[in-house]
Amino acid sequence: MPGPRLLLDLAPLRQSRDFRFLIGGQLAAVLGTQLTAVAVPVQVYRLTHSSLDVGLVSLAQLFPLMIFSLIGGSVIDAVDRRRLLIIVESLMALSSTALALNADIGPQLWPLFLFPAATAGLSGFDGPARNAIIPNLVGQRNVSSAAAMFQALFQTGSIVGPALGGILLAGPGLVFVYWVDVASCVVAAVTISAIRPQPPAVRGHRVGLASIVEGLRYLKGRQGIQGAYLIDINAMVFGMPRALFPSLALNVFGGGTSTVGFLYAAPGVGALIGALTTGWVTRIRRQGRAVIVAVMVWGAAIAGFGLVSSLPVALVLLAIAGWADVISAVFRNTIIQLSTPNRLLGRLSGIQIGVVAGGPRLGDLEAGAVATAFSNEISVVSGGLACIAGALVLARLMPDFRRLQVSPERAAQIQAEDSAMLAAEA
Repeated sequence: MPGPRLLLDLAPLRQSRDFRFLIGGQLAAVLGTQLTAVAVPVQVYRLTHSSLDVGLVSLAQLFPLMIFSLIGGSVIDAVDRRRLLIIVESLMALSSTALALNADIGPQLWPLFLFPAATAGLSGFDGPARNAIIPNLVGQRNVSSAAAMFQALFQTGSIVGPALGGILLAGPGLVFVYWVDVASCVVAAVTISAIRPQPPAVRGHRVGLASIVEGLRYLKGRQGIQGAYLIDINAMVFGMPRALFPSLALNVFGGGTSTVGFLYAAPGVGALIGALTTGWVTRIRRQGRAVIVAVMVWGAAIAGFGLVSSLPVALVLLAIAGWADVISAVFRNTIIQLSTPNRLLGRLSGIQIGVVAGGPRLGDLEAGAVATAFSNEISVVSGGLACIAGALVLARLMPDFRRLQVSPERAAQIQAEDSAMLAAEA
């Protein structure tokens, strides 16, 4: 009898040619995105010497991200998802081109607000479309494994991208980093074009406000999905101190851009280890409780990070936080993808991407504002402790989320019930 699985399950990669293309393109895209995620705050801090300005640039990305995540979810459920991804990657390449040109001809601050915000808006289409494609490519039973693989891929980019970004910023410089991001978007568009068409699950679905409202209405009374969104907002708003990394690298750890890169990369190291050892996640039945515990571990590690001045210890604590975050992400993705009918998955994934990508931007503002009012250390420690408290409050107020169990069998039942409802309404 085989022993318990520990390492990442590669079945989706072996079984689906299209999934291999999807994940290969995503690897290129994530690497480029992470390079730019380091370059933009470093460039802003060089121009302004203000952590608050770094947080404000991140905040400027929040509104287009939230708006277009809602709109994007409606569009995704109405069009060929593959074609949409190709268009989005092409537009992202143009946005990164603008950043490269700005850095080359003499940097101005306003493009660092405008073009990252445009890319954030486009990510409201990109991420949900990828998430909505996954069940079609791998099947319901492999959703957890596919989610873990995407987390492993993302975390690989989160490690390599920031670390490489710090080195490249110290060497070839900002212009080169932005052009690498442009190339990564082109590679992603080419690989996605090799995937078979991904038409909408329901023909005749119309994009618009009614479609968005239908997706939001589905959340009513479903504490399991609501909890998956809310607990991530809690973790990212209070426990994500990345806006402080440039200042911490200079004033606490005594380093330059390379140290900034290490701080950005450290959570990815722990997350990659976590993602590569997720063979056990399919055996967990109470996914809601698992998310709550993982978020509390994240908050404790972040609070500890704020108390240390040793760079190696700080990197270890950030890695522990990253490990907890990826475990939370795998379970949250599983909850949403197995609890949502396919015809609504674009819209629910759009909300999820808005939460996942929007929370850290609010967190940047919160961390920068508290650090400006008090200190970096108080900002980081108080944020980690608030994250733990928030997880406990949500666990208390949302018992259905705390007790939540999802499975492929339950997902099949949800799809059947939704199909029967549509047939009755026709």
